[in-house]
Amino acid sequence: MTRNTLFEDYEGPRLPREVQLRRIRRVMEQELTPTQREIFQAYYFENKTMLEIANQRGISRSSVHRTLQRAEYRCRRSLKY
Repeated sequence: MTRNTLFEDYEGPRLPREVQLRRIRRVMEQELTPTQREIFQAYYFENKTMLEIANQRGISRSSVHRTLQRAEYRCRRSLKY
């Protein structure tokens, strides 16, 4: 299974990885709710599956999916500027 990247459709110039990570972390701290931040962190930085996150939090996989989608939308919207 291949994991989608946060900006898979982006075609502009690429920033160095360190700069990208700093920007994403700043957006995570400022724009995401604590729950969104925890799920986003687990999925993208700890490489956990949605099912693993759901089992650890005692929620459904679909709840994890929806929360992750909202977090991704907020990150994309903030990083466009």
